[in-house]
Amino acid sequence: MRKILEINQLFISFNGFQAVKHLTFDIHEKEILGIVGESGSGKSLTSLAIKGILPKSAKIAGEILYCKEREKVNLLQRKEANGKISMIFQEPMTSLNPSMKCGHQVAESLEVHAQLSKKERKLKVITLFEDVLLPHPERIYEAYPHQISGGQKQRVMIAMALASNPELLIADEPTTALDVTVQKNILELLKHLRETKNLSIIFISHDLGVVSQLCDRVLVMYKGEKVEEGSVDEIFLSPEKSYTKGLIACRPQLGANLHRLPTVSDFLKNSDFSPKEKNVSIEEEKIERIYNRAPLLEFNHVEKFFYDSDWGSKNKFFKALENINFKLYKGESLGLVGESGSGKTTLSRALLMLQPPTHGQIIYKGKDLTQLPSKELRKLRKEIQIIFQDPNSSLNPTQTIEEILTTPLKIHQISQNANERKEIATELLNKVNLPQSSLNKYPHEFSGGQRQRIGIARALAVQPELIVCDESVSALDVSVQAQVLNLLNDLQDEFNLTYLFVSHDLSVVRHFCNRLLVLQKGRIVESGMAKSIYKNPKEKYTKELINAIPVFQKS
Repeated sequence: MRKILEINQLFISFNGFQAVKHLTFDIHEKEILGIVGESGSGKSLTSLAIKGILPKSAKIAGEILYCKEREKVNLLQRKEANGKISMIFQEPMTSLNPSMKCGHQVAESLEVHAQLSKKERKLKVITLFEDVLLPHPERIYEAYPHQISGGQKQRVMIAMALASNPELLIADEPTTALDVTVQKNILELLKHLRETKNLSIIFISHDLGVVSQLCDRVLVMYKGEKVEEGSVDEIFLSPEKSYTKGLIACRPQLGANLHRLPTVSDFLKNSDFSPKEKNVSIEEEKIERIYNRAPLLEFNHVEKFFYDSDWGSKNKFFKALENINFKLYKGESLGLVGESGSGKTTLSRALLMLQPPTHGQIIYKGKDLTQLPSKELRKLRKEIQIIFQDPNSSLNPTQTIEEILTTPLKIHQISQNANERKEIATELLNKVNLPQSSLNKYPHEFSGGQRQRIGIARALAVQPELIVCDESVSALDVSVQAQVLNLLNDLQDEFNLTYLFVSHDLSVVRHFCNRLLVLQKGRIVESGMAKSIYKNPKEKYTKELINAIPVFQKS
């Protein structure tokens, strides 16, 4: 197989800071190369450099050689890839123009790469949609992005990337925002395109399970440098570097029963680090204590209807939640899983009374939240808090961290004066392992993991009993995810917190939760102890979710 691309001694810097250094690797025809590492390791910068779309402030040195049949072209000196390198990004909803039909967006890219009439462009787009296995391609041609699912949006992006007939496709975290079954389908599509289009792929991800299933070789990056490179079997079965060992170990494993997830820093301190298993007898005693008491929260026959505005009549509606019944006990972690559109977020918002149910009861400490007057409901709100998925959008960018943490204290009149509130804010930062100096900073000055810790501190500020974790670790890379999950466990042990843990990552749910609810099309189709469900799922839908979890298998 001929080489498609060679990277030799690549350096990328911003204002003197070396973001990527001494990076050398290559990729061959029809090969899938995985690039893994934590946020800030230089993965995405490397891909932007290959594509030639780094910001102007970047200084770049080295060679990026595009290997033609008879010559090699340094893309840093001559832009001669001629559309032979394409790229797809993490979040298709932000990559696609929301005001433009899907087919027209792909057709627009064809105007750049091919001299075709309007009719020919449409036929070509329909063919591309068929190539990426989109159902009803003519309907999707005329659909706007918001009218199709997340997986379909990502397929549209892949079709757009294929419009120039590339030899190399760079996929930057293309499945991170997708649930496991959709993710599995996208991975199968990429394998299919590799064979049918003779495509080489650079697959960038922080999900090592996905990389192990898809890729032929793996490149591990840390602080802008390559620390290890090898075949999938070499990297996952016998990693040489402590950093690689840590990355692999900190992703929750389905068969493991760990008290705490290992972190990268554990392995950097001790390359022979071995995580501890849970003490079975202590765990059984804890579970017995939890369930031998009255429930903290009950959903009784809860239903939520939304009127379908597309029909132009309020006589048409769909059931987002149907006959939901479950109990949540003090001190437990209850997992809520299901595909996108299954009703997870609607259930969470109903619990928080942000979208009150159409029918049914939500009993909290013996009181029906649906019947409480607004004044009494407001008093109870401080006992039920939420940690959001994306701390970038849930933290006010114009407020300092001190203002973010003390505002809930003012609203709920928890402290008497500013000095006392500042002391509480300092103590909260200490609880989530952030320094006091953070108080005067703004959200943009922190990493994603640190921002999520601030979101956790804000939820703790009003001393809640129940916290809804709405995909609260799904946007984090595996090492930071492990740290945040360990922190949530520590806080639960200290404050006897109760969690409703909403997630599409079933590996994380298996590690974190005592019990599990499986939601499909607004209905609970299976519930029980998490360990039992993962070992012996009853429903076909649950089996499909579990079977879609990416797990490393020796080649």
